[in-house]
This record gives sequence, structure tokens and C-alpha cells, in this order.
Amino acid sequence: MRLVLASQSPRRRELLASVGLACEVRPAGTDESVRPGELPAGYVRRVAREKAFAVRAEPGEVVLAADTAVVLGSEVLGKPSDAEDARRMLRALSGKSHVVWTGVCGRRPAAPGMEAAEASALVSSTVRFAALSPRQVDWYVASGEPLDKAGAYAVQGAGGALVREVEGSVSNVVGLPLAETLSLLEGLGVLPPWERR
Repeated sequence: MRLVLASQSPRRRELLASVGLACEVRPAGTDESVRPGELPAGYVRRVAREKAFAVRAEPGEVVLAADTAVVLGSEVLGKPSDAEDARRMLRALSGKSHVVWTGVCGRRPAAPGMEAAEASALVSSTVRFAALSPRQVDWYVASGEPLDKAGAYAVQGAGGALVREVEGSVSNVVGLPLAETLSLLEGLGVLPPWERR
């Protein structure tokens, strides 16, 4: 089975490559707005599914999509609109714990002798930030790293210096929970790396 990633996130592609899974990238053009009253878990699950069905898939392919949300209290922190918005988010996260939710959806179209199939996973991790000084916030924002990241930080980059503790899947915080994703893909016919020869 050929793997198609319905995302332009380089981090998701790198995570798949780190476990030996090559993929073709076909970004999904979907609206990622949170609907009124939508809870974070339902939001990421819905958006991941919409992404998975927004790209074409040929027989012999499995489409993989994911959506990640950084949630502080009841606020979903998306990508900052600018440097000042990144500072606002980092100040809000400072010294507190927040939850990172990822919805993952995979689908396989029907093929001769094979029915169409769909599988999904929902994963959460709790991240505790260090108490940040104004100079730390300014330093990190000046690096440019937070400007295209949900929640304005990247745990796998310099943003890891801001994080005290992660409870749960670290790859989930990066954007794709690997253990759950590999299990989901195996169920759809994509062999995990340890089954390949």
C-alpha cells in the first residue's frame, strides 16, 4: 500500500520518515476553523477526517491525515498571527500545564478484492511549561520558530527549552502520535517498519 499524507506539515513527514515510512504529500485544502461550541477533542477528530476525505485516493493507496490543537483551559491556541500574538500565547502558557490533542484519520478506497476502510485515533498529552521571563519570551519569539506552530512553540526545537514535562506521547506534541498512527496504518494494510524485509 502506498501512503499519502494529507498535510503539508514537514514535522509529520519527518516523523513518518523517522520510522522508515515514505509518503507522497497531497495537502488537503480544508477549513480548520473551530465551530461554535465545539470541544477540542471533537474538533481535531472532525478536521482530521475532513482532511483525509479532501484528497483523492487511488486503489492501493492509504490517505493519512491529522490535526493537532494546543488547548489552555477552554481556549484552542492555533498558529499565532504575528510576533505579538506569539508573545501573548507564550505568556499565557508560562508556568502552566496545557493539553495537546491530535486527531488522526486514515482511509483506504475500495480496490478489487478489498473493501473501503477508515480508521481513526484520538490522543492527548499534557505539557507543563516552565515559568518564562520576559527575556525568554522575547528570545524565543525572535528565533522565528513559534510563528508557524500551534500554541507558538515547537517541543522538538528550541521550544523544548521552555517545557518542563510532557505526560503522554511526545510525538503527539510534535504533531503525530507515532504509536497510534502506526497501529492505525497497519489496520489499513500499511506494513509497519518491523514487518518489512
